[in-house]
Amino acid sequence: MTNDLIIVEKANNIGKIILNNGPLNILTIAMMEQINRALDGFLEDQSLKAVIFDHNGKAFSAGVDISDHMGDKAPKMIKEFHGIFRKLNKLKCPTIASIKGAALGGGCEIAIFCDIVLTSDKAKFGQPEIKVGVLPPIAVLAFPQIIGHKKAFELIMLGEIIDANEAHRLGISNHIFPLESYEQDFAKFIESFNDISTIILQYTKKAFNKALGIDFERQLDEIEEFYLKELMSTHDANEGLQAFLKKRSPNWQNR
Repeated sequence: MTNDLIIVEKANNIGKIILNNGPLNILTIAMMEQINRALDGFLEDQSLKAVIFDHNGKAFSAGVDISDHMGDKAPKMIKEFHGIFRKLNKLKCPTIASIKGAALGGGCEIAIFCDIVLTSDKAKFGQPEIKVGVLPPIAVLAFPQIIGHKKAFELIMLGEIIDANEAHRLGISNHIFPLESYEQDFAKFIESFNDISTIILQYTKKAFNKALGIDFERQLDEIEEFYLKELMSTHDANEGLQAFLKKRSPNWQNR
């Protein structure tokens, strides 16, 4: 099923959401609404062994549309964007990110939030939000759990972009496949789910989530309120976004 900005598929009890807003798959509010509708459908499907996030185009996603961070659009953008993670958090089956190109900003957040991350050797990851005066709420929550506090702090604070090898070394990805054979290697990995009981996959994921003991909903509510009420009320957050849109250097005033 094609929804213009995404393609939704299901085959062999595997659901798939393909980002289709190429070449960079910028996440607009309309695109996020389509992703949320697809996830709503997957939440009702008890037959799923896994849900895959894949992409057409050069990049997995270069992030959320900067213009959707501005003014009256910001609360709507945050609601739709964070809705993706609230639904992913509720999915009973494993989630898998397929990253052949760059996963930056909000695209990186979707990727790292998935249970398994498979990449090509050309993949890149990064959270460059700080360079335009904002921060990545999901990465602030998820990165420390994945790679530890120190490195997470550095990547988010400096907005550094890392390659596939560094991402794998840090534990962000599970496997790296050569781009030339990526589709075949990815398909072979997914075949591993065929012989496993759907209900056992679901209960095993539930056990992992219990072991982590993270109150994701509460933490996200708190950081969401902080983002909208405190961060977005600063001069520099709005200046950074405006500067990016106007393709000029920001005039930071530290307020």
